[in-house]
Amino acid sequence: MNNSNTAGENKSGISEELVHDTIKELSKLMLKSGDEKFLYDFLVCLLSTPELKSIASRWLLVKDIDAGITQREIAKKYGMSLCKITRGSKELNKPDSAFRKMLELLKNM
Repeated sequence: MNNSNTAGENKSGISEELVHDTIKELSKLMLKSGDEKFLYDFLVCLLSTPELKSIASRWLLVKDIDAGITQREIAKKYGMSLCKITRGSKELNKPDSAFRKMLELLKNM
């Protein structure tokens, strides 16, 4: 049996194009819902507890990086790897960062 992935497929066998299209579809639906409680309920239905915790911890680390907390302090605080925190920091510092835009939305709430 060949364990290598075919071009454009991830480990689950779903093509990267299908992943992209599906996330884009979900993004549009979430934006269209305009209902915070419904969206919360949808995410809780869609994602497992570990997936919810992973998403929450990634958002918390982005907020902490933005607040000037060191990567080592964040790693200790949430029990996560410096690699994951470094990735979040790199994404936050990219030009036109989606993380930065979300933080601006949060600050303007």
